[in-house]
Amino acid sequence: MAIRIIREEGDEILKKRSREVEKIDDKILELIQDMIETMHKLNGVGLAAVQVGVLKRIVVIDIYEEGVPPFILINPEIIKTKGEQTVEEGCLSFPNKFAKVVRPKELVVRALNEKGEKIEIKAKDLLAQAVSHEVDHLNGELFIDKIIPGTLEIVTPEKD
Repeated sequence: MAIRIIREEGDEILKKRSREVEKIDDKILELIQDMIETMHKLNGVGLAAVQVGVLKRIVVIDIYEEGVPPFILINPEIIKTKGEQTVEEGCLSFPNKFAKVVRPKELVVRALNEKGEKIEIKAKDLLAQAVSHEVDHLNGELFIDKIIPGTLEIVTPEKD
């Protein structure tokens, strides 16, 4: 287990399309555990493998609900969306930047779990927002390109 380095704004890899995971082996499972650990350390809601420099179609999401473990989605595909929500969003690859974006209010995503089993998740609100954001990462699309004009805020962290 290790905390991975997050690729940040300006890193060309963030604009690249991630490749399908062909085989879930020990290396992939270790990557998933590292991604969860990294996301938790940085208080993120989601993390795509590309954000740690790995062009594989893997995302982890944790909405921090009591008794709900992190979602692990391998080769996720959004198959249905419904409605819209305008939400404030940030991204671990764009530290201290926040803006409003439009995301689906509800969606259905198909993926594999870490055991290679096919799963389908019906998501709404925050989970739908997180799935949409992370799947965008796998396609080389960034939230910064989808912001509603005039809503970008840059927060300067307080120095200790």
